[in-house]
Amino acid sequence: MKKSTRTLLAAALVLGVAAGPAVVPAVAAAPPAAAASQASSPDLSAVIAGLPRADATAALVRVGGTEGSWQGSSGVHDLESGSPADPAARFRAGSVTKVFTAATVLQLAAEGRIDLDRPARSYLPDLIPGRYARVTVRQLLNHTHGIPAPDFPGDTVEEWYANRFVVHTPEAMVRSATAKPREFRPGTRQHYLNIGYTIAGLLVERVTGDTYERQVERRILRPLGLRDTYFPGEAAEITGPYNHGYQTMRLDDGTTGLRDVSVWGTTDGWAAGDIVSTTADLERFTRVLFKGGVVRGPLLEEMFTLPKVPDLKSGDPAAYSAGLSMKKLGGREVWGKTGGRWGYNSAIASTRDGARTLVYSVNSTDAKGQDMNPTALGLMVAAYGLPD
Repeated sequence: MKKSTRTLLAAALVLGVAAGPAVVPAVAAAPPAAAASQASSPDLSAVIAGLPRADATAALVRVGGTEGSWQGSSGVHDLESGSPADPAARFRAGSVTKVFTAATVLQLAAEGRIDLDRPARSYLPDLIPGRYARVTVRQLLNHTHGIPAPDFPGDTVEEWYANRFVVHTPEAMVRSATAKPREFRPGTRQHYLNIGYTIAGLLVERVTGDTYERQVERRILRPLGLRDTYFPGEAAEITGPYNHGYQTMRLDDGTTGLRDVSVWGTTDGWAAGDIVSTTADLERFTRVLFKGGVVRGPLLEEMFTLPKVPDLKSGDPAAYSAGLSMKKLGGREVWGKTGGRWGYNSAIASTRDGARTLVYSVNSTDAKGQDMNPTALGLMVAAYGLPD
């Protein structure tokens, strides 16, 4: 790879993930025939070969679309037994949840039950104070609302681990966030945070009189036959088969090493990041979504429209739409969403025409680090090529 790690990381991070040390893996140069349109891309199988290693203990990958398909898995089910990773295992998909949330809100907008240009406070006057009266539903979905993140206990992974079973309610998270001054005037900047999607989940509940989880199940999971995708609620353990996730942290004896973090509550994510799924389910969801089978008509364009505002931190053009993000890789626009929970990184991605889709789960050992996990980064480049 000729381009610098920094360039690759910047490209990959735009798709919404941060994990692992800033090292691009050394991989072979010839892709398999099923996914060979990018001659400069490394071999997908070579990217995941040799697991477990320092950055990841397992990886599950599916590439599809009209250009061909490829599936692969590597690594172990758990470090204790060393048995092979289960390619059909469930995993925490993190912020991929946002795609399901955005699609549900857009379906309600198509039904006339939600107006994207209407202030969110008009739906939730008891939760959203006057200082955020002008924040619209659309701004919640494309991260231009200006509402800061709520407060959570702990600043380090060790402190988060100690509080892993604390239950966070969406209402409490919204109150914590909206009690603070706004980060910027709504619609003038973009800052990727979970809070807009927490509010969106509550909005779904308010206008339907139903739970967020049942609405997503009724509108998306059941119609698409996504039988291995579910919301864990307050349950800290993944239901059904899963490959264990590990996190590098300070251990009880004072040394630094890997701790099994598979059992960890995700109520802090809720409608922004707590979904559990499989690569097969997410591949089907991605394929149907991009074909217009989940969000239909003009409202689908909301998912492929970037707001014309700068990013709050970098000043670069906005990278996030309603639920998705875009980066040019290998000469094409690639739209997708990545997610990270402790021990797990995941992604869905596709060209707009569906010619090539990518879904992966990587059991990262630093799933919330500052840089992108090298195995995950290698898969993105292998599937689509280097950033333009």
